[in-house]
Amino acid sequence: MAGDSQRGGLEAIVTHQSGGLRDGIAEALRSQVPRRADRPDFRQAAVLLPLYQSGVGPHLILTKRTEEVPTHKGQIAFPGGGFEERDGELLATALRETQEEIGLEPGAVEIIGTLDDTVTVTSRHVVRPFVGFVPHPYPYRLDPFEIERLIHLPILPLLSGAPFREEIWERDGQPVVVYFYEYDGDTIWGLTARILKQFMETVGRPLREKGLVSPTP
Repeated sequence: MAGDSQRGGLEAIVTHQSGGLRDGIAEALRSQVPRRADRPDFRQAAVLLPLYQSGVGPHLILTKRTEEVPTHKGQIAFPGGGFEERDGELLATALRETQEEIGLEPGAVEIIGTLDDTVTVTSRHVVRPFVGFVPHPYPYRLDPFEIERLIHLPILPLLSGAPFREEIWERDGQPVVVYFYEYDGDTIWGLTARILKQFMETVGRPLREKGLVSPTP
């Protein structure tokens, strides 16, 4: 399945130059108003969706956490973490945590927008996702305690409408939809998959309507 996803990215028809696709993503984010969650009893957190353009299309950078971290061992995540007072604002949280985890300098990130706040009841956090373009290639420096490796996820298949797998789980006696996406032997799920799906829904339809990417048959 991962191989099929990768081939789908290479086979997706990009009808404009990479600059047009980049501008289309930025415009789609600018044109929507993100929803904000008012949960004062939850801790605030922020993540960064680092986005770059390569010769075969746009990619997002995710991390695979080590087995040494106290929570979410071995899971796939976007770089980020909990808000600290010294940050002053959530964007600073996302950039600080990203620098600590993968060595990406804040000045190398061009922020182009934010997504809806995402509430995670299990860890009682409200997470704000920021999206930013980053240079490619880049000399990342991974925190060996937190990050096992980076995942460079090609997103043309998802932008073209490739589906997420869904499962119904029960939490606190209520059915909850949990999303999954498989890539190259890794499973993206949970909060990360929810954020990834929201990003694709936010920018994918406008890009397809403008003919910047072709819809999945």
